[in-house]
Amino acid sequence: MLVYKVLRSAEWAALEAAGESRGAPVDVADGFVHLSTAAQLPGTLAKHFAGETGLVLLAVDANAGMTWEPSRGGALFPHLYRPLRRADVVWARPLAEVDVEALA
Repeated sequence: MLVYKVLRSAEWAALEAAGESRGAPVDVADGFVHLSTAAQLPGTLAKHFAGETGLVLLAVDANAGMTWEPSRGGALFPHLYRPLRRADVVWARPLAEVDVEALA
């Protein structure tokens, strides 16, 4: 199963350069990397990234040590309590090139 992480292009570039990342500023503040399932992704995009451009969608193996915890509406969301490593990323694509609805 894949789960998804949205990063701004500069955040993705930093992860690629360093080989790992603690995530976006909200992830660093919360102490874990926020991810979403395919079904949760449209809500995540609407709530946290509305109107933003230059976003990169990362597909991450859900077996990469996720902790599933209740969040928005009580749904279980995947959280990663360690840096996200480049090796965890199955693929990365500009969000504008991905049919998000088709992922579900």
